[in-house]
Amino acid sequence: MVTQKKRYNRIKIVLLENEKSNIWLAEQLGVSRTTVSKWCTNDNQPTVETLFKIAEVLGVEVCEMLVTGKK
Repeated sequence: MVTQKKRYNRIKIVLLENEKSNIWLAEQLGVSRTTVSKWCTNDNQPTVETLFKIAEVLGVEVCEMLVTGKK
């Protein structure tokens, strides 16, 4: 049975909610646009340390980066 991966993850959603782009986030973190793109499409995941930096840059709590808040 093949499962389809999610197209976007919470990083992409929070970027959209904050009207920020992948390029902006890449510049803020000092990483490549490709790296951020891979995070947003679930091809790769940031380290826990980087996830905390992402949350700080976006002005959100880390838990907001991990869960949707919907039941």
